Amino acid sequence: MNANTSAETIAQRGSCAAQAELVDRIARLTQGDGLHPTAVKALQLIRISSPTECSPSVYEPRLCVVAQGRKVVTLSDRTYHYDPLNYLVVSVTLPMIGQVVEATPDKPYLCLRIDVDPEEIARLLVDAGQAPLERGADRSADLGLYAARVNPILMEAVLRLMRLLDTPQDLPVLAPLALREIFYRVLMGDLGHRLRAIAVTDSRSSRIAKAVAVLRRCYLQPLSIEELAEQVHMSTSSLHHQFKAVTTMSPLQFQKQLRLHEARRLMMVNGMEAVTAAHRVGYESPSQFSREYKRLFGAPPRAEVVQARSAPQS
Repeated sequence: MNANTSAETIAQRGSCAAQAELVDRIARLTQGDGLHPTAVKALQLIRISSPTECSPSVYEPRLCVVAQGRKVVTLSDRTYHYDPLNYLVVSVTLPMIGQVVEATPDKPYLCLRIDVDPEEIARLLVDAGQAPLERGADRSADLGLYAARVNPILMEAVLRLMRLLDTPQDLPVLAPLALREIFYRVLMGDLGHRLRAIAVTDSRSSRIAKAVAVLRRCYLQPLSIEELAEQVHMSTSSLHHQFKAVTTMSPLQFQKQLRLHEARRLMMVNGMEAVTAAHRVGYESPSQFSREYKRLFGAPPRAEVVQARSAPQS
């Protein structure tokens, strides 16, 4: 065995050991299926013991690292897989459909989720002395979702954060440092510029992130593209083009999806009737609501909600 082969073997063993440790730590802290909060506010753990049906949800900015199993998320017509080899970054709020496709009671889907705060990313870039964007790199905005390979350096940073959960007294001081290191490693990765762009004032990506935030807050109000463009200091044509580049949909389509997701939540969580939920989110025509709901979620409101209530949530 030559030196290069020996080094590769050692690296592979180290990677396997790190993944095994992450599996063990998440499994110990998640005794049942579902989303589990931790003592670190930004960190949640997920455990699912069987494959799930497609589950629509509005994904807030987050980093997802899978320890075991596999999940698929779909944004419009684009599909992303994340598993122990790939992590997922959501840099702006996006309505998507997720599905756990690999999980068993003996080997459940195990994942950690870390909330992303663009202001924290901006502070990290300043503190690191990192140039926010290379010259010319912001000609167009990037899609607000990407998957990238997990490397050993990032995995070790994730493990440092997980190990801190064993010593709660250390969390106030060391957890913020561990989170910063994780985001630093993501920012320095091959696709880190996509996350970096949303934290840069007046970049196209950050302006679209602001437009998304406005729509998220005011999705029940009538949409004026001109007013939205003025708020984020863009022309209407540029807003349309760049918004679609980041979210795969127009601002109007985005608002409609937010309304439908909220109506689904009202029915599924609050037990609200479809007609009432439709009216609550701005639909005057129940038949139009039913058509658009079925087009997005694949089934009429009542049938889809009954099916969703019986499925494990991821």
